[in-house]
Amino acid sequence: MKLVINGRPRELDAPPHLTLLAVLRDTLGIFDVKEGCNEGVCGACTVLLDGRPVSSCLVLAASVRDRAVTTVGALAGDERELHPLQTAFLHHGAVQCGFCTPGMLLTGLAFVERHPGADREMLRRALEGNLCRCTGYGKILDALEDYARSTTSARGDVGRG
Repeated sequence: MKLVINGRPRELDAPPHLTLLAVLRDTLGIFDVKEGCNEGVCGACTVLLDGRPVSSCLVLAASVRDRAVTTVGALAGDERELHPLQTAFLHHGAVQCGFCTPGMLLTGLAFVERHPGADREMLRRALEGNLCRCTGYGKILDALEDYARSTTSARGDVGRG
């Protein structure tokens, strides 16, 4: 099957029973996608599928034929500069053990792109499917809120939230 992973066209054979998570980690060696609960509850395996967050443990690999998959590894630029959301996570100390971080970043990024100017409560609700084992949601929300404000300011949408 053909698909695009992190902006690069890929072609691979995958048995129909394999999940996208299994293909990404076990077949392609993309380990920035974390395996957590394997039940679609924790958000650790979140990737963007055509720009929308999905639990890759619940998606059959065969269903992503001709689609675009984005993992957190694609956020850093070609020169490995951190994405502004990653920088916000570092600045606010939102990275703790790091297990939930890829899912939090991708879920937050997709939400802010669709809801510029999102407030803290909206961001909190957007992350409901992403569990943090360290229970450090405050700093994660601080980082997301900071990023949402910066993207709103960059767009000139201040005051339209």
